Amino acid sequence: MSYTFETIGVIHSPYREKFGIPRQPSLVNAARITLELLPPYDHPDMVRGLDAFSHVWISFVFHQTADRGWQPLVRPPRLGGNAKVGVFASRATHRPNPLGLSLVRLLRVDTQPKVVLTLEGADLLDGTPVLDIKPYIPFVEARADARGGFVDGPPPQLSVGWDAAARAQLTAPGLPADFALLVEQVLAQDPRPAYQDDPERIYGVALHQWNVRFRVEKNHAQVIEIQPLTPN
Repeated sequence: MSYTFETIGVIHSPYREKFGIPRQPSLVNAARITLELLPPYDHPDMVRGLDAFSHVWISFVFHQTADRGWQPLVRPPRLGGNAKVGVFASRATHRPNPLGLSLVRLLRVDTQPKVVLTLEGADLLDGTPVLDIKPYIPFVEARADARGGFVDGPPPQLSVGWDAAARAQLTAPGLPADFALLVEQVLAQDPRPAYQDDPERIYGVALHQWNVRFRVEKNHAQVIEIQPLTPN
């Protein structure tokens, strides 16, 4: 049996590629993301009363990886990239149905000139298709007795520093006012694959229209340069 779904909205996000997106929501609160509803779902009545809730569930499609197939076993980064668990015991993007679910803080609901939700702490790629929005209801969905399996507790974080030249580049025209905080929160989550630990390697993470180049040694990430992204 198969079903067909309509995209009700699209995500506008500072995350331009999968690398650098936090592996769970609410880890990078500096990431402000908007959800724009699309016709015919962009009527103000569709979101009437939603601003009474502090958080919402976003159902979405892993559109960038949907055509790459899936495997019954995956290697979660939280287990070091070595141990395998079943795909349904993980939040891997490669799934039989490429659906994601993210709990985010709802900051604002605008209905003019477009219906747009402003969200905080989302882990969503720019251009992500959204299938549904549901309000989060704490008394039934916050369970103090729940077990978190192999992800019971937040991941360790890296400290983050800046080369003098990189910090000076924060004054470049067009950079968002909170760009430095966004960079620090993203890099603190250590976006590298679990199997990579080369202190000489330079990585780049695309945020907004900028490429943030950095290296990691032991438990410290050092920002070395901020470059404008090259248009595709």
